Amino acid sequence: MDRRIRGAALACALLSAGCTVGPSADPRPAAPSGSAVSAQPSHGASDASAAVEAAYRKWGLKPLAAPPAPPAAKPVQLRAGGGQVPVISEIPTDKKIVFLTFDDGAEKDPRFVTMMRELKIPFTMFLTDSAIRSDYGYFKKLQALGNGVQNHTLTHPNLRTLGASAQKQEVCGQQSKLKDHYGTMPRLMRPPYGNWNEDTRAAAASCDIQAIVLWRESMQITNMQYQRPGRKLHPGDIILAHFRGPSELKGTTMTEMTANLLRHIQEQGYTVARLENYL
Repeated sequence: MDRRIRGAALACALLSAGCTVGPSADPRPAAPSGSAVSAQPSHGASDASAAVEAAYRKWGLKPLAAPPAPPAAKPVQLRAGGGQVPVISEIPTDKKIVFLTFDDGAEKDPRFVTMMRELKIPFTMFLTDSAIRSDYGYFKKLQALGNGVQNHTLTHPNLRTLGASAQKQEVCGQQSKLKDHYGTMPRLMRPPYGNWNEDTRAAAASCDIQAIVLWRESMQITNMQYQRPGRKLHPGDIILAHFRGPSELKGTTMTEMTANLLRHIQEQGYTVARLENYL
């Protein structure tokens, strides 16, 4: 045995057990006393990525790209002071982002809450009191995930068939209901069926609504309906979907419809951003 190794072995015998000698000993110098050494690189980022992929895989999806940071200056000018309430269907942007909105509130599928909690997809709810009053708490769970609660009238009428005072009652009445149950006064309103006139605009202004929000695409069961030629998404498009269940979706659940919607978005190279961050 090499004389140096025999010497090291003798030293180990005189000191505490656990010494390693010979050619297999780690040649790296010991760290100074009190220093911290990480033997492996941090896996936090890769673990987070794996968790996201697992969440999407559970719902039969691939992860959407992260949306860009919202612009410092919002691209839509909302009503201020005595100005006119704008009517919008898309957000001016050159980014490949779209915005999801869900209307009414008839379907209250608990799996949809789970899906949105796990996927962290931002969306905006336009709620009608006659549809949600049986379970206001369901929509509080979605609001708690960071999703906006906005106005879709008290009873979902065709506003163009109503006079000015009746329209005001539908809009202002829902403003009060939503503030009472969800804590904040909505700034956005969507007229049922997308039908509005100048009395609607006046009612919205008198009820502190800052914008009337329409849409460019609507999600059905497996496909989207497009308003423009070409049957494709455009940057900044607002997409309409509904709180609907199997009875209205020919046996398809709300989570299945939403998964179909997200596939359409991803297949066209888009991702989802939060509407309230842009107006």
